[in-house]
Amino acid sequence: MFERKNLKKPKIGIYSMGLKHYWTQFPGLQERLIEYGKFITEKVEQFGAEVYYYGLVDCEQEGEKAGEYFNEVHADLVLAHSATYVTSASILPVHQICNAPAVVLNLQPTARINYQKTTTGEWLAHCGACPVPEISNAFNRAGIKFRVVNGLLGLDYTPEISMTNEATAERPEAKRAWKKIEEWVLAAKVKCNLRGARFGFLGNTYSGMLDMYSDFTMFQAQTGAHLQVLEMCDLDRHLQSVTEEEIAEMRKEIEEFFTISEDAAADPLAQKPTDAQMDWSARVAVAQEKLVKEFDLDALTYYYHGAPGNHYEELQGGFIVGHSLLTAKGIPCAGEGDLKTCLAMKVCDILGKGGSFCEIVTVDYEDNTILLGHDGPFHLEIAKGKPILRGMGLYHGKQGTGVSVEAKVRSGEITNLGCTQTIDGKLKFIITEAESTDREVMTIGNTQTPVKFKKDPDSYMDEWFCESPTHHFAMSIGHHGLLYEKVADLLEVPSVTLD
Repeated sequence: MFERKNLKKPKIGIYSMGLKHYWTQFPGLQERLIEYGKFITEKVEQFGAEVYYYGLVDCEQEGEKAGEYFNEVHADLVLAHSATYVTSASILPVHQICNAPAVVLNLQPTARINYQKTTTGEWLAHCGACPVPEISNAFNRAGIKFRVVNGLLGLDYTPEISMTNEATAERPEAKRAWKKIEEWVLAAKVKCNLRGARFGFLGNTYSGMLDMYSDFTMFQAQTGAHLQVLEMCDLDRHLQSVTEEEIAEMRKEIEEFFTISEDAAADPLAQKPTDAQMDWSARVAVAQEKLVKEFDLDALTYYYHGAPGNHYEELQGGFIVGHSLLTAKGIPCAGEGDLKTCLAMKVCDILGKGGSFCEIVTVDYEDNTILLGHDGPFHLEIAKGKPILRGMGLYHGKQGTGVSVEAKVRSGEITNLGCTQTIDGKLKFIITEAESTDREVMTIGNTQTPVKFKKDPDSYMDEWFCESPTHHFAMSIGHHGLLYEKVADLLEVPSVTLD
């Protein structure tokens, strides 16, 4: 849709485990296990990662070398392929030296060995589960966090050396395992793109919204992202440089992407934008893009409550259109100074799942849905149809007037990702899978999506409110609760998934 800001590829280290004594005892076993490791490497590369395959770790010395290697390539995640039995003393040095998160892959090449023909060498190619308890024990006692993926390897052929059928790519045990592996790789992508990301904070937080206030130092400590504090004069400086040609080009972009409303809304406050309002929104949108480029921003949260008639009040009145366009270009923008929800939106956006700024709008007890949305900005990539622009006579609860976005998220599976803060200052994710429905909404210039949860609205809200959420969250497309749990794991952020 738009040219999006480039994302970094996660760097994934991979090695295969084995016992050095086996290689002379069982000819062909070493090469066979390396072949499996290379297959895993090629599969992980398809997930958009930079992959570094070390080869076999089969003794303590190789474990030390592998740990140093993964440090040299700055691995974001290490996949430890449990290919056959190995002593835990060989594996522990890898993860004592390299602190990247570890995932043990217990991927058996076959669904069933050939009981009549299997030799000891053949069995050893299929006993990857054997060392996992020992490795788990050693990791636990060494204080090393680890994760395990169990399942089938998923080859689409059988190696010549094999005595059984190893073509398991279509089996559910292989598909489940590879879905989990892909999710770990995507979670590593989120972590590596948050590390060093630049979040802008423009203006201040809406006065009195205590759930919005964030500790900038704690935010950087937990995410690795940088906070760039911005002033309205930074944006105004760019506004003064906007040319008529740039305004015309931006208006063309806006008018191609949005439907411009007519005077048909039920709310007299939300009508067709005037030509002056459209020009102003385009001018501000150009300035917003220039601000993002100047400070190399990856995300932005903002709010400004100007004095009545103040120039900055007029400036913030043009925010929503430009910030919605930036959100669609990979620069999520969250209103009311909500840094935590901006983080949730960025997580969703890195994963290509959207991430639209939402709060509770109202409950529909007839349909058993909760309307979720806001007065903007909106993630345009996940909209149902073309979003509508309406001219607002006022912004409720805020100063000024301007153009707002009216849209809904397209129907189907969604996942809401909330980010709150606990009493000890730690961030916390609140995750919910649900369904977006194509029901009737209000024509008041706000985004609204009627959402049906697994429970009735009151039962769901009972659970939700007990988790001490903020009143904003990010809505994304698809059911990705397990993926967001893995993101939280790698970020070392507590998470809870609601039914």
